[in-house]
Amino acid sequence: MSNENRSSESARGGASGLSVRCLAEAAVLVALAQILGYVKLVQLPNGGSLTPAMFPLILFAVRWGLKPGLLAGFACGLLQLIFDGAYAWGWQCMLLDYLAAYTPLGLAGLFRGKQWGIFPGTLLGGAARFVVHYISGVTIYKILVPTEVMGFVFTSPYLYSLVYNGVYMLPNILLALVIAALLYVPLKRYILGQDLT
Repeated sequence: MSNENRSSESARGGASGLSVRCLAEAAVLVALAQILGYVKLVQLPNGGSLTPAMFPLILFAVRWGLKPGLLAGFACGLLQLIFDGAYAWGWQCMLLDYLAAYTPLGLAGLFRGKQWGIFPGTLLGGAARFVVHYISGVTIYKILVPTEVMGFVFTSPYLYSLVYNGVYMLPNILLALVIAALLYVPLKRYILGQDLT
């Protein structure tokens, strides 16, 4: 293999896995997501908040694909668990609400290189994260039922988890979509990964 082919393969990640550029971008965008996670526009009493933190992870996944996206989501979940003063009711909750919840944001990577792919990627990643939080609410936080949320008393853990997690996850998804819409035209080439070829 010629030196030119070798360096081209290395830039794309080649047979050895993730490229240096991919890892560098992951570090920057995961760090940005962690910082944006501290910008809590709304904070719920039993965990969960509205922040712009999902967008950098989705952007990374759409640029680099599924596997790097899932790894970046896992890394961000781990950082959130360590540094964000995790709200958790045991190790199961830590696994679900942090590690397992942030990882599926990388599913946006299924839309890598697709025109307008960041929008369905945001919907898919956000919906998958919601499902994990919903499962956590039904299995772990069911101990809070009956409970009152926004003036309504819930006796079903299924309905409680749906409403509680929906209250912050739907706005998180919408916020990520708005950010994507605002940045799509000026950053289109970057979002589509056209600078990587």
